[in-house]
Amino acid sequence: MTQDKLDPVRIGIVSISDRASGGVYEDKGLPALKEWLARALKNPLIFEARLIPDEKDGIGAALIELVDAGCSLVLTTGGTGPAPRDVTPEATLAIADREMPGFGEQMRQIGLRFVPTAILSRQCAVIRGKTLIVNLPGQPKSIQETLEGLKDPAGAQLVPGIFAAVPYCVDLIGGPYMETDDGVCKAFRPKSAVRTPPPA
Repeated sequence: MTQDKLDPVRIGIVSISDRASGGVYEDKGLPALKEWLARALKNPLIFEARLIPDEKDGIGAALIELVDAGCSLVLTTGGTGPAPRDVTPEATLAIADREMPGFGEQMRQIGLRFVPTAILSRQCAVIRGKTLIVNLPGQPKSIQETLEGLKDPAGAQLVPGIFAAVPYCVDLIGGPYMETDDGVCKAFRPKSAVRTPPPA
């Protein structure tokens, strides 16, 4: 299916960091999210980007704003650890209609392949209206591993990334049909939910 026949997808990307938002150092979260999503999705993408400090009310307001702007998916990076300033999960849960705990469970399983401190991560995912909101880790390498999963040297999937489940979740909550590049991350849908490409 060519890009011009696919639904455009509006995606909110939010980097949450006191120091990056204050100009102390360059934010790496937003470029990492944008680069990975551009590789993984075949749809035309419209990004709504936000760089904000670790403030619960401000994070919640940004998430609501992105949902109201028509984003089908919102990905946050940063602020999910146990430190006092890490309030992204609290802000996310506070504006949620429903929680999707499987995403957080799988993110921690992926992280545990690398470091035992992955159990300190409090990443979560929720639905608000027709939008899926997912908290991701803060480091670009961890963002990619979490979304894409782990592959062996031959390219076979060892641990599924969370993004494999995102397109079908977005389908179920009334969002656009998202088509992935299987070489990056193959979306899973039941056969009954897979759209067949129209004839050329």
